[in-house]
Amino acid sequence: MPAHVSTLQLIGMAALTLATVAWAVVVTRLLRRNRRAALAWHAGRVLPVLPLQEQAGPPRESVELTPAEQDAFAGLVRRLGGR
Repeated sequence: MPAHVSTLQLIGMAALTLATVAWAVVVTRLLRRNRRAALAWHAGRVLPVLPLQEQAGPPRESVELTPAEQDAFAGLVRRLGGR
């Protein structure tokens, strides 16, 4: 026993250590018991909040360009292509 520690301090430290260990054991058991029940409950639930997802995307849109628009686009691509 260290010389600078009183007997009451050692008893208090031992009691706090035992209380901490007991608390940790009880909390661990409660969490394990509740986890099984929560997993079973969540497995049977369907989330009604999420809408049904479409398998395909929206239809593709396209626009025919006039020859002047095609030339302007080609010029833009040439100007931006060198960067």
